[in-house]
Amino acid sequence: MRVEVLVADDEAPALRELSALLSADPRVSVVHAASGGAEALRVLERGGVAVAFLDIHMPGLSGFDLARALGGLRVRPAVVFVTADDSGAVRAFDLEAVDYVLKPVRTERLYRALGRALAAGTDTAGDETIPVTVGSTTRLVRRAEVRWVQANGDYSRLYTAGGDHLVRVPLSELADRWADAGFVRVHRSYLVHRDAVTEVRLAGAAPTVMLAEIELPVSRRLVSSVREALLR
Repeated sequence: MRVEVLVADDEAPALRELSALLSADPRVSVVHAASGGAEALRVLERGGVAVAFLDIHMPGLSGFDLARALGGLRVRPAVVFVTADDSGAVRAFDLEAVDYVLKPVRTERLYRALGRALAAGTDTAGDETIPVTVGSTTRLVRRAEVRWVQANGDYSRLYTAGGDHLVRVPLSELADRWADAGFVRVHRSYLVHRDAVTEVRLAGAAPTVMLAEIELPVSRRLVSSVREALLR
């Protein structure tokens, strides 16, 4: 299925470049180009746009303003911020953006962001995203990608199929926040998604849960709650 996308950027060269790159992607049917926030909002209010690629700093309505306004639409498009501002990832996370691409934009990075946005629009409605640093760039990791989490002081390390990421959120906070999304606290240092667990060994002196890639300990005081969450 091919989709309509919007690009909003007040810098003409950037607007032309992004529009051309997205027009060349076989997943895209139409690219709507807007040179400012107000123009972008008019396009979005007409409907039909699946993904909105938004610059942050635009006169009038900023990219953040636009993202907030999308909550009032009947169907909210997925949002990807494309910006030279590397300081706005946390705000992007709060606004439920699916990705955060820094300029100058690499073609493969833009196409990867489009793929993430399309996936978010089809099967991850309501999924939480967390900004993480990968090299010199910031990306947003979907909660649905996380298989298990390890405590690291006031930080947590998120483990996905594609690698691991350190985020400044305590494990205790993630355990509370993600309990309804299938994450189970198995130890003071570990949180696992129940769908990632392949085997549960709760008998004996050293209870554990098995994932495809690792064996994690289960705290003795949590055996009962782990059994309830994973075996019933």
